[in-house]
Amino acid sequence: MNILDKLPDQSKKNLKKLWDIFPDARLVGGVVRDLLVQKPISDIDIAAMDPPDRIIEKLSRAGIKGIPTGIEHGTVTAIINHHSYEITTLRKDIKTDGRHAKVVWTQDWREDAARRDFTINALYCDKNGKLWDYFHGQEDLSLGHVRFVGTAHERIAEDFLRILRYFRFYARYGKTQPDLDAVNAIQFYATQLDTLSAERVWSELRKIITGPRAGDVLNLMDRYGVLTVLMPFGYRLDPFLKLIAAGVPDNAIIRLSALIKGSATLVAKKFKLSNKDAKFLSRLEKPLSLKADASDKRLVQLKALYSLDVLIGQSWLEQIKHQDDDFILWDKWRKRVIDIPTPVFPVKGKDLIELGVEKGPIMGKILESVKIWWIDGGCYASALDCIEWLKRHSLKNTD
Repeated sequence: MNILDKLPDQSKKNLKKLWDIFPDARLVGGVVRDLLVQKPISDIDIAAMDPPDRIIEKLSRAGIKGIPTGIEHGTVTAIINHHSYEITTLRKDIKTDGRHAKVVWTQDWREDAARRDFTINALYCDKNGKLWDYFHGQEDLSLGHVRFVGTAHERIAEDFLRILRYFRFYARYGKTQPDLDAVNAIQFYATQLDTLSAERVWSELRKIITGPRAGDVLNLMDRYGVLTVLMPFGYRLDPFLKLIAAGVPDNAIIRLSALIKGSATLVAKKFKLSNKDAKFLSRLEKPLSLKADASDKRLVQLKALYSLDVLIGQSWLEQIKHQDDDFILWDKWRKRVIDIPTPVFPVKGKDLIELGVEKGPIMGKILESVKIWWIDGGCYASALDCIEWLKRHSLKNTD
């Protein structure tokens, strides 16, 4: 069977257009690997012999938009029917420093394969479905052996991020014990992870902690000294492993919150988290003392105080503090908190203005006081009830 037959029909049509323009081009890396093991295809990367400026020129002549998304490394993104395809010129490294690589174009497919990280990523497929495997990647894929092209020391020295990539790929494709050559190189270069940008590190770590076999892989990263480098603020494997075992969703921030020992602010700074992720992590830091058997009234109060994502995240962190027989209760708790409508505080600033309260700090304090009363009562009081309460209490006290 032709391996290309496994591609979605739209991808086949789009690739035919590209192969009409670049007949010698080949699919490379992940798409070939995942076609072989029948995993879902996400990105389709293509290797071509033309230099990037020539790729853009040929695409333009064919009426296809070409975007120089990584032109310094030879990558052009072709847009066909709203689908993107990265086309990268064959290249070889002439200088590396563990973070960046200086490349030159080549016409040699084996040279291009030799600079790739793992044998299972150095697989090519031409337009006829013929496989090109220069370093026994297909055999490694079949055996579940994640192995660096050449020597692990050489590949990791070129880019220290390959340490984390090794664990990510091992989680997805590894079936044997970790490659000894890889383990030795990882332990030798682990401290160099500190020289990489926080964004690159977090991008890989995020995929690891939300990916398959996350618990097993983090145990390996702990054993080989990688977690110590990544998390100088401290980490706790036990809560993380319990969270995975409990079936937590693949939310990176919830999982990270269970793993870290340091402050959320420190962790967010270390990994340069987005503002959204940093805020979420901070709100998971302090336990809310949730109870799995909470009343509906309490759940309504919680939804008035906190966003749903915070409540769900906090429930998972609370759940792993208890025994297995609590898990069903917590699943029910999450369903209840999702189903209960979010209460809307009925009093607005304009209501206080009509009562003669001026804008400013005093208005904020008055609104806060009536909101506390409203929440304490279960969020049932109407706007009229709140105004009446204000007249008897807060407004009277500000006279």
